[in-house]
Amino acid sequence: MVEQVRHDVARADSIDANSMLDVLDGEHAGQLGKSTLGRAVSGDRWKAEKADGQSEVCRRKTSNNSPFLFFRKSLCLTAYAQSFICTIVMKPLIFALCVVFTFGGLRAQTNVWQSSPGHMQVPIWPGAVPDAQPVPGPEAVLSSTNWVVAGKPFVFVVNVSQPTMTVYSPKGTNTGVAVVVFPGGGYNALAMDLEGTEICDWLTSRGITAALLKYRVPTKLKVWPYSESPQALEDAQRTLGLVRFHAAEWHINPHKIGVVGFSAGGRMVAAISTHFDKRSYLAVDAADKESCRPDFAIACYPGHLWNEDKGFVLNPNVPVTSNTPPTFLLHAEDDHVDDVEQSLVYYIALKKAGVLVEMHLYAQGGHAFGLRPTRFPATRWPQLVETWLGTIGMISE
Repeated sequence: MVEQVRHDVARADSIDANSMLDVLDGEHAGQLGKSTLGRAVSGDRWKAEKADGQSEVCRRKTSNNSPFLFFRKSLCLTAYAQSFICTIVMKPLIFALCVVFTFGGLRAQTNVWQSSPGHMQVPIWPGAVPDAQPVPGPEAVLSSTNWVVAGKPFVFVVNVSQPTMTVYSPKGTNTGVAVVVFPGGGYNALAMDLEGTEICDWLTSRGITAALLKYRVPTKLKVWPYSESPQALEDAQRTLGLVRFHAAEWHINPHKIGVVGFSAGGRMVAAISTHFDKRSYLAVDAADKESCRPDFAIACYPGHLWNEDKGFVLNPNVPVTSNTPPTFLLHAEDDHVDDVEQSLVYYIALKKAGVLVEMHLYAQGGHAFGLRPTRFPATRWPQLVETWLGTIGMISE
């Protein structure tokens, strides 16, 4: 699906179109600045020397075949061109050649992502967004012949500065349940179809209202050492409040509003599940007076929950309590983008706090499979979620 990552990254003073930035993978793709270019070393680890003299050690698993890993490298050329490549080479033509030769099949449409007809898409902020960060360029929808899951292509959306919520109304009988959907993408982009619209289509087919959040990416100033995004949490809190505020209008039970997220979106599930007592921003209207606590949470192959250099302990920015909502966890043991330890460490914390939690682990499945069926049992998780929602009283069993 994706070629193995090359380990021959050039130094900043001698950039080569066939090797530059290949090493920038994982959750660190958007963090490295214009003066940061790692020299690859052999083995499974490499060190990127930062401009201020500090260093960050980044993990990479050479056996991973996730298209997300390919994208995270691609994004360094596409989304960070102005702040990185153009600063170094200072010639647009060279930059264009780098993109063509390095990523061949990559295509970008400079347009704002919009939902298909028949769904209501609205900005989540009535005015200026809080804690706004500059983005490298206009919002764009990226596609590539290399990005395929279960035989179907998928897209990424980058440079989102104006977050939106798209409401998908249920088909057939309305259960009164609603789910806010957080696509993944390493806080650098959003897999809007694979982990967004396709998830919404499944939910609505089961009589559940879906609210797809197009949250702000990339987050250029992530919170280390777990590469977190404060802006994504703000957008999530705001969206939960909006859905609950409009519950009567949208025929939703305000006590049956949950969240589902994938990869970085799975981290957002953990964030909103543990940061609902107080907004991370100043209230802007009546919607911010509503609770932003989800009534249930579904985290699929989440990331940003542990750091191997810190030991097997949960990210301290995820303060689990007995009031954390019931949680469903899904992970494949051969996930080399976000290791299975991400779910394991969260599960243990939830269990110790007395939270109702259910976890499903699979030997194979990799990363970023969404709900597209493959030969691996891990992709049958939607049926498990439906059963689980019945056991916790959200839908009829």
